[in-house]
Amino acid sequence: MRKVVIALGCVCALSVPLLAATLADVTLPDTMTVGNQTLVLNGMGLRTKMFMKIYVGGLYVEKKTSDANAVIQADATKRVVLQFIYGEVTRDQMVESFSEGFKGNAPGAIKSQVDQLLNALETMKKGEQLVATYVPGTGTTLTIRSKDKLTIAGLPFAQALFSVWLGPKPPTSDLKNGMLGKK
Repeated sequence: MRKVVIALGCVCALSVPLLAATLADVTLPDTMTVGNQTLVLNGMGLRTKMFMKIYVGGLYVEKKTSDANAVIQADATKRVVLQFIYGEVTRDQMVESFSEGFKGNAPGAIKSQVDQLLNALETMKKGEQLVATYVPGTGTTLTIRSKDKLTIAGLPFAQALFSVWLGPKPPTSDLKNGMLGKK
């Protein structure tokens, strides 16, 4: 009888889905499917500015890693999800933040591609998501509030964009380390 109870306990434990980590009241799924590729939540980090919580960033990759350069360089499907938790971040603030990120982490990025991304940015409010997804052979798609805004072809742009969060000068080290699972 004891073996049956233990066996049933194991089966029940295995059948309950594991929840992804929650950070600053934001819970992201532990996996996502992009095309036919399943991505795993690598980690979550918090973007703060002047003691204010701005957004939670989640990094999805094919295989978990704590190596930022491996994520940036990989010609593999990857995604960053930004869940905004601050009341409102204006379009101008978004443009300024991304511009600083490109300047500090990918100064060689193609200006016309960076300008396309900057022109697509919008004011973000609490509870809204901005998602950047790279798919080999397709490019990087920017999605705002579940609507695709643009796709920029090529791995070099994806490398530049993912460097904004994972490069040597991220918005905050807590954000980068969290996304890399190095809390």
